[in-house]
Amino acid sequence: MKIKQLDIAGFRSLRNVSWQPGDLNVVIGQNGSGKSNLLRALELLSASAQGSLSKHILSVGGMGAIVWDGASPSIHLGLKTSSPENDYDIELARLGLTSSGVVQREVFSSKPLGKNDLQSSLIKHIERINLQSDYAETLVNSLGYIPQEETLLSFPFIPTISNAATQQLRNYLGKLAIHHDLNVSQNSKIRQAVIARSERQVEPDGQNLVEVLHTLYVGNRDFERDVDLAMRAAFGSVYEKLVIPPDADHRVQLRIRWKTLNRDSHASELSDGTLRFLLLIAILATPDHPSLIAIDEPETGLHPSMLPIIAEYAVEASTRTQIVFTTHSPQFLDAFTDTKPTTTVARWENGETSLHTLKGEQLDYWLAEYSLGTLFHDGDLEAIA
Repeated sequence: MKIKQLDIAGFRSLRNVSWQPGDLNVVIGQNGSGKSNLLRALELLSASAQGSLSKHILSVGGMGAIVWDGASPSIHLGLKTSSPENDYDIELARLGLTSSGVVQREVFSSKPLGKNDLQSSLIKHIERINLQSDYAETLVNSLGYIPQEETLLSFPFIPTISNAATQQLRNYLGKLAIHHDLNVSQNSKIRQAVIARSERQVEPDGQNLVEVLHTLYVGNRDFERDVDLAMRAAFGSVYEKLVIPPDADHRVQLRIRWKTLNRDSHASELSDGTLRFLLLIAILATPDHPSLIAIDEPETGLHPSMLPIIAEYAVEASTRTQIVFTTHSPQFLDAFTDTKPTTTVARWENGETSLHTLKGEQLDYWLAEYSLGTLFHDGDLEAIA
């Protein structure tokens, strides 16, 4: 299943936008254009499926901080997927002037609930606060108490919505992997010995990298090969391999072995760029791929020579899952040579973000003579959009 269209209204700078992603996507724009808010909208959708919607809203400052201009009465997210039975629509309303939000409207697929659908295995339409349908009200009452701040989607054991299509949607949204603010500081867990446990996907902030490498690099030959190939491409033949030895009390630590040094380099000694590169490769090369991988400004802290390697691994990963990057780096755009990503331009106009996806013969005409990076650097991409 893939996202075919995402409609967003009233969320942060996204007052009213519609986005149609492809398999491999780059969202470009200047600082402050609102491109990162697209990833935050995906985070909100993921939280709605995990039963952590209210907690997530409070963690980002409450409804007042995430509604458009601090004044929009509600947030609307509409999702169309490659499986129409998994389309989803949700509206979150601000509870007065408080920081809390409630689920005002939740729609599974596009067919409204009718009289004959009351006992259906799939809820087609429900108004969560201002119930406009007697049938919807009867259905909600029959389910017992459901917190208004959480979605019906997040409750897997409600008989009326526990069917295969809804479970697939719940699992899909719950496994969106949104990465921003990857922490590689000297105090980060990545640089420390950690308790060994099985981890197969990198967390949003990247802090379980050592656990993921201990699980996959040691136990999966394909993953080990992919990581080693990337590291050799970035650092040359002096790179030998990763070493993840035990420390104490069931803890493990990350080290890199170089052919030119007698001593392995501990994670605490590695540069920020080296760890960020290793993080990005681990995210893109994981065999148990998430539903979607989104990475905010992957070029941060990396030498330009590393960007084509990231692009190559992203192209391969996009054959298994949707990939979304936000960037304002012409060098990163130019790293995509043989594969042209779906390119969306984010612009700040009149107090709100607009999204313009570049496609068609006009873009092909320009790309015949210029690279994406050159067009972006010269401001021509915005003109095309």
